[in-house]
Amino acid sequence: MQLILQKVRQNSLFFKLFSLTFIIVISVSFAISLTSLRMSERLFVDTFSITNAKVIEQIKENFESFNYSVVLAANSLHQNIIVKDALSGEYSNSEMMNVYYLLHSSMEQIKTYLDTYDASIMITGMNSVSFSTDRTFWPFTDEEWMEHEVYQKTLDKQGQLMYQHIQIENRNQDLEQMIIASKALTDRTSGVHYGSVYFSIKESDFRKFYSNVTSPGNDIFLINQKGDLISTNRSELIGSNSPELLTLIEEMTESQENYMESDFMGKKQIILTEYLPFFDMYIINTIDREMLNHAIIDKKSIALVSVGIVVIALIIIFFLSKRMTNSLSSLVKHIGKTSKTGFIQYAPIDGTYETRQIGNAFNSMLDELHRYVDEQVISQKKIRQAELAALQQQINPHFLYNTLTSIKFLIQQGSKEEAIDTIHSLISLLQNTLGNVSETVSIEQEIENLKNYVLINQKRYGNRISVNYFVEQDSDSYLIPKLILQPFVENAFFHGFNQKQNGSITIMIWKENELLLCEIIDNGDGMDIAPSDALPSKKKKKHQFSGIGIRNVHERLQMLYGETYGVEMTSSLGEWTKVRICLPANKEQ
Repeated sequence: MQLILQKVRQNSLFFKLFSLTFIIVISVSFAISLTSLRMSERLFVDTFSITNAKVIEQIKENFESFNYSVVLAANSLHQNIIVKDALSGEYSNSEMMNVYYLLHSSMEQIKTYLDTYDASIMITGMNSVSFSTDRTFWPFTDEEWMEHEVYQKTLDKQGQLMYQHIQIENRNQDLEQMIIASKALTDRTSGVHYGSVYFSIKESDFRKFYSNVTSPGNDIFLINQKGDLISTNRSELIGSNSPELLTLIEEMTESQENYMESDFMGKKQIILTEYLPFFDMYIINTIDREMLNHAIIDKKSIALVSVGIVVIALIIIFFLSKRMTNSLSSLVKHIGKTSKTGFIQYAPIDGTYETRQIGNAFNSMLDELHRYVDEQVISQKKIRQAELAALQQQINPHFLYNTLTSIKFLIQQGSKEEAIDTIHSLISLLQNTLGNVSETVSIEQEIENLKNYVLINQKRYGNRISVNYFVEQDSDSYLIPKLILQPFVENAFFHGFNQKQNGSITIMIWKENELLLCEIIDNGDGMDIAPSDALPSKKKKKHQFSGIGIRNVHERLQMLYGETYGVEMTSSLGEWTKVRICLPANKEQ
């Protein structure tokens, strides 16, 4: 899990860029697909509406053709003298046979106008004479027919062809819907009504005028001014009343649009209407919008194609983004490891233009850093050399003068051996301080140099101050900066025993873990200072050490090894003073 999180952090730019691109591609694809679907639906609806409007015109022509045939037949009957005489005259029973024969001949001739349609013609006269070309269409007695609503309405609309709807019981005792076209027959001269003619067609045959253009979701309704459904491919609705359709007709009439979209029968429908003046009815075409969309627009295929395009686009974007960000991620990873490699490993110059520019800038920065570090190393080396020279200058001409004077007195007093020892100590001290240019020496060399310095001072001032050395076994080979012990011993000689006449100085050196510890302890006058931190791992409190040598040692150690190393000084006034020097244990030159 940790490895995965680290991988994500290293490639965070890629994941952010890819995630952003992924969201944009999905959003744009979804918006384009949705817009395309909307536009396609609108286009198909408009196109389909235009097509259906032409279909409705074709249906209207079929109705007009039927109506024209009915009108021709009705006019022929109206002009037929035989029919007029048969329906208006008074005849005996014997004469009725001849009347029916003549009517039969005339009706057969008039029926030819309706040969294209499976229709029946019935005429009735005011003299109670009636004749039908197919009696199965008229399951009524003459008395029942005279009382029928269709008969009464026909007489009320004298001279006007009208269409009505009735329901009859056929031979199978099933209810059957019939469309009746009727017209009252009147004498043209006197205007006296002498009879009426009726043209009957089954609704199932009437439906054939438009059944070839209907389909599930694409319905045709023929409705009269009262909202009665005269004919429709939805046979279960025939004869019912639909105020909802009348409302749609009114809205279409007011909007004067070619079509409209509205809710009908619980579904979103596309509505087209056309008025049939000869029927005094409306023909309405409703198209299920959802079914139309499914039939014309394959949303599943569009979705699959869109998903396929998005997947391909995302794969391409993935590899392009990976390729573009790999170089930058590699550069960031390299920069992150630079501090661990000592700022010596240059960044690779590859990838995009921007990445190459960053790599070049980083490498230039490394060059500048190396140049600066080199300059600082040289500067610090010069500073240390100057500080070392300052320490060496502590062996000043006054010290040499006093030492040589002491040697002269020793010779005059006949202490030839002591004079020789003093001269050897002085020569060794000068060699180690002035002749040896190395910055570090072994502990053994430093102790030897310190012993020579102490011997010279004891020859000058006597043996009232003794010096003791305790160096841990196997510690002689450790390297320490030159002249780090001498300043503290010197300070103890000249400032530690002003009130006390006698005393001792103890020098201890040992290794503790990875540290090399040196302590210079005297039992002299002591000093009034605040105790410093005891542990070298803590940040040291800087003391204002007296003398350039003591202060120099502390600053040299911190400059060479870091702030965790240096000098600590503790003291008890009138009792003792202790100096602890902490530095890393190092045997390598």
